[in-house]
Amino acid sequence: MSSLHFTFSIYLLTFALFLQTIFGDIPLYNICSSSENFTTNDQYESNLRKLLGNLNYQTPSLGFGLGSVGWYQYQTYGIALCRGDVAAADCKACVNDASNEIHKLCPYDKGAIIWYDNCLLKYSNKDFLGQIDNENWFYMSNVQNVSEPTIFNQKTRELLSQLAKDASFTTKKYAVGELELGKSTKLYGLAQCTWDLSTIECLQCLDDAIGQLPSCCDGKEGGRVIGGSCNIRYEIYPFVSA
Repeated sequence: MSSLHFTFSIYLLTFALFLQTIFGDIPLYNICSSSENFTTNDQYESNLRKLLGNLNYQTPSLGFGLGSVGWYQYQTYGIALCRGDVAAADCKACVNDASNEIHKLCPYDKGAIIWYDNCLLKYSNKDFLGQIDNENWFYMSNVQNVSEPTIFNQKTRELLSQLAKDASFTTKKYAVGELELGKSTKLYGLAQCTWDLSTIECLQCLDDAIGQLPSCCDGKEGGRVIGGSCNIRYEIYPFVSA
């Protein structure tokens, strides 16, 4: 999969929320691999459909699923991850939507990844399980600027760095938290990795994501750095379920 860095404005996010209200959940972003393709009704397509079916069944109960199907040139590998606070029913719906949508968006690509608010789904003909995805990243940021960016950026990094450590040592590779910014303002954060990463790999991935914040979200009221193996988010309002 090719590397791609992209920043979404709040206007696009607002439009996306408008569409979501009308049509239901829509992807945040997706990337299709253009390096290798398969043809209709070949063995790879059959294995991919079986893999996606396995992930649809496996993921909701735990919030994460992974596996592979097939042998040699027809083998396909995949993972699905739901956000740590998402209920099993919503996780199931998200992974099912992701499976259907990625087939439409990347119909003949041997590798693809799609992100939603509640989940991500990724597959490839290359074995990527247990490895940090350093290629596939994108950004989302709020266009509103804070009044004291230097202090705010410092507090954001402080919170997310702590959450990165917390997430890397948990079974679910997920952590959320908050930090007081003033008498009536709080900063809320999230850090999450796919479960196939080790503690060290998860922390490395999240540290890399935090290192990208100046490129996307410098002095912004909210932002996300989202990748194929981990993601971070911060806002000045609560955004996860209690």
